[in-house]
Amino acid sequence: MIATTLIDRNSISVSDYRCSAGPDDKPFVEQHRGHSISYVRKGSFGLHCRGRFSELVAGSVLVGYPGDEYTCTHDHVCGDECLSFFLAPELVEAIGDGRRPWQIGCAPPLPELVVLGELAQAAADGGSDVGLDEIGLLLASRFVEVVSDKPRKAGMDAARDRRRAVETALWIDAHSHRQINLDDAARQAGVGPFHFLRLFSHVLGVTPHQYLLRSRLRHAARRLADDDGPITDIAYDVGFADLSNFVRTFHRAAGVSPLKFRQASRGDRKILQERLALN
Repeated sequence: MIATTLIDRNSISVSDYRCSAGPDDKPFVEQHRGHSISYVRKGSFGLHCRGRFSELVAGSVLVGYPGDEYTCTHDHVCGDECLSFFLAPELVEAIGDGRRPWQIGCAPPLPELVVLGELAQAAADGGSDVGLDEIGLLLASRFVEVVSDKPRKAGMDAARDRRRAVETALWIDAHSHRQINLDDAARQAGVGPFHFLRLFSHVLGVTPHQYLLRSRLRHAARRLADDDGPITDIAYDVGFADLSNFVRTFHRAAGVSPLKFRQASRGDRKILQERLALN
């Protein structure tokens, strides 16, 4: 088993698990340390948990409840890969609906969950501008809604919540050159991460991480147009951790590289005409 920690926050952590066990490997008993949701993105394995046996395939979800013992088997194929989200107790409490959803052991491939699972994998691979912690909260919330068969909560319109969202957005924009995560922004707003993600997304139409990235892109575009500093310096100054990530993200947003964007801002009509022709 190869385990790679992708993020590790107070309220949520995410790990990538790659198991190479096969039919000849002897299964053993394991125990869930806390609440978790593991999205099976590849392979298959059997699950013994709470007196039941289930076969999990790509798209299934392994559900963890603190103290539950379980055993995984690989009778049919060799190996599996999972993206696992581990949630703090206060986050589970904020999502609500008690213990029952978390004690089912697993869930089959459900359309409401597989789309979020694949979005989470895209974020883990760097192909989405939604934060991996944000998707983890959305996946957990949607999981509880689906298995509990309870309706989604109506959006919030309270003036206080709207003010919190706007004021925190201003704070994010002013500090977008720093490394800000969901816990940081929620703390600034004075609410828990789950409540903050819901209210921010409802009020402003984007998640906090999407807004953070777009603030960085906006500041980068202005810098590229206004000064002749090295593109690498601009990438780091506005908050990107590495140049390749900045170039990839900027190109996805603008349709051209940062260098060509700078050239276009200085009057290179050929680049603008090429871009318009592509559209």
